[in-house]
Amino acid sequence: MTTENRSALSLRHSYFEATARQRISWILDEGSFRELMPPTESSPSTHLAALDIPGAFDDGVVIGQGALDEKPVFIISQEGQFMGGSVGEIHGAKIVGLLRRAIRDKPAAVLFLVDSGGVRLHEANAGLIAISEIMRAILDTRAAGIPVVALVGGSCGAFGGMGIVTCLCSAIVMSEEGRLALSGPEVIETVAGVEEFDSRDRALVWRVTGGKHRYLMNDCAALVEDDPFAFRDAARQLLADNPFTPPDLATQKQQQSRLLARLENFKGMRDGLQVWQALGIEAPANIPMMNCADLTRLHKELYT
Repeated sequence: MTTENRSALSLRHSYFEATARQRISWILDEGSFRELMPPTESSPSTHLAALDIPGAFDDGVVIGQGALDEKPVFIISQEGQFMGGSVGEIHGAKIVGLLRRAIRDKPAAVLFLVDSGGVRLHEANAGLIAISEIMRAILDTRAAGIPVVALVGGSCGAFGGMGIVTCLCSAIVMSEEGRLALSGPEVIETVAGVEEFDSRDRALVWRVTGGKHRYLMNDCAALVEDDPFAFRDAARQLLADNPFTPPDLATQKQQQSRLLARLENFKGMRDGLQVWQALGIEAPANIPMMNCADLTRLHKELYT
């Protein structure tokens, strides 16, 4: 597919609304994807069957290998339209298996298209164990010198255990529509009450967990439009511009110090508007209306 055709296609399609397989077809070089453990070789979750809940033959995640700019990459794409992209035993095993294969085969990178609300509660401890195994597998993959780049722009965002998994990746690319946090808005409201957090206030949700806020907080490396080829270009650029050395203890201690300083600097703040003002942004109320190009310029002013 030519650049012109891809540009025209991106005008008609949204990364946010796309399926897991559509995203793969847009991110990778055309025709390069080869699926591992396709539906014909998989079985639906036995945990769901025991509860009389319909399963999916791919269990809500597609894994495989392909090329990005003619460089070999592995790819994981979660299907947010199946049980909110939740991680169960089979779902997690497919992800862990691909990451272990990456350590063996040494691709240029692993692309992780995250779209998940976290652990699949229907599978209880099996889902929790799966999340923990994914965390370890990502760290093992990075320690082997293989970068893992997370792309977050789907309808389910990256919440719960998958929020932690996303933050363990080498770098994160987000769109404004993407969301990243530990506890989801509905969970906070259920546990602490609507006075603590109103999950129906969509503007508040995006100001606290959305891509623009995460970018201004330096939680993600790039902010892109809701365009599949913008995600592709950002991933290509990150891999071209960064050596992504394996994590070491000194780096982790520096990151922990930065997080402790952030906790102190923004203590008691409950809205992104307050945080943006504390960052020194003159008109924080304008942030939600800014496009990616303007926000990128603002980000450079804040951090250079």
